Amino acid sequence: MAGASLAIAPLGPVMAAGVRGLDLSIPLDDATFAAVCRALHDHQVLVFRDQDFDETAHVAFSRRFGVLQAHVLNQYQHRANPEILFLTNVLPDGTLRGEHPDPGSMIWHTDASWSARRALATTLLAVTLPKAGGDTLFANMYAAHDGLAPALRARLAGLRAVHSLDHSRRLSGAREQMTEAQKRAAPPVEHEILRTHPDTGRTAIYLGEHASHIAGMAEDEGRALVQRVNAHATQPAYRYIHRWSPGDFVMWDNRCVLHSATDFDWRNDRRTMRRTTILGERIGEA
Repeated sequence: MAGASLAIAPLGPVMAAGVRGLDLSIPLDDATFAAVCRALHDHQVLVFRDQDFDETAHVAFSRRFGVLQAHVLNQYQHRANPEILFLTNVLPDGTLRGEHPDPGSMIWHTDASWSARRALATTLLAVTLPKAGGDTLFANMYAAHDGLAPALRARLAGLRAVHSLDHSRRLSGAREQMTEAQKRAAPPVEHEILRTHPDTGRTAIYLGEHASHIAGMAEDEGRALVQRVNAHATQPAYRYIHRWSPGDFVMWDNRCVLHSATDFDWRNDRRTMRRTTILGERIGEA
């Protein structure tokens, strides 16, 4: 299918677009792949409706964009393929777990900012949806950067934040915290707060709640500044809210987007999402 046949329509005034005319169970030809990449750069979040494909096709689509992550929180990995995460509150026997599928999803973050090899994009397929809630909020970090007060933007220039999965895991209140082996595999890393996107050349805020404090600054002062910038960056003016429907497949650019999930009645209802994370450059490469 040629890329020119795609129908791409904005879903909101700030970010996100719906993409029609694609069956993602079929490999993308070069023209279509290029069109999807352009759309991702233009809109930051892409929504593909009415998709139905298995894990093999999901991985194949994702690998077209780059190397896939095998997440350090291996309790979420698919047993047959560690490149797939299943975020679910349903046990293998069909009963409910009695806890949220992933409490860390409900804090504002960008995937894999806790890693020396940062994420390029994430894909998420709705498998089972609750009757209400379980939406995903996205925030446009280009717009958030452009909306910074000049004095604050000048203050942030050159600063680096310390990102830690252990920090955000504790912040989320997850019952299952990181093991010592997982902590060793994911030590804290530093990233610049104002980041130039390697493909678009635009500047975005690169922060979220994986960030614990600011390198070289007193921890309390740095944490307060992180919280101030996160509050600015996630205000409603910069958001798109995705309310999931069966068969929705959503892809977003982690280099210029923060996201978080809303709560749902996980004690009595079911939500299962299938995810891949596409890795980008390592620290120092861009």
